[in-house]
Amino acid sequence: MKHIVFSFILTVLLFCSCGANYTKSEITPEMAYEGVSNYCHITYDWSIAKENPSIMYVQMGEETDSVYQVVFRSYTGAFVNFYVDKASGTTRMEEYVPTLDVRNEAGTIDIFDYIDKKN
Repeated sequence: MKHIVFSFILTVLLFCSCGANYTKSEITPEMAYEGVSNYCHITYDWSIAKENPSIMYVQMGEETDSVYQVVFRSYTGAFVNFYVDKASGTTRMEEYVPTLDVRNEAGTIDIFDYIDKKN
């Protein structure tokens, strides 16, 4: 009888531990784009782009094994590169001003905070 109870407990623990790994899913390119786009629309003033939408945009950049790059272009000509970690959703931001050739770390966000958010 102890063998059956022990087997049952191990089976329950196995199923519970497997499900714990899926609280946050791996980030897809679509999720990375959506999260960054939502963040940019919440954070930056897009009113200047109403007359000329091509001066501000969000687009996918390069991809590595662990990171998606999503690029925001401001109406000022500056870029903010978002590096979205595929496994965790932690997103590092780097500002780049091409006319001055200046790069600055701009902080981090959790991409999950901006997925399914509307401005």
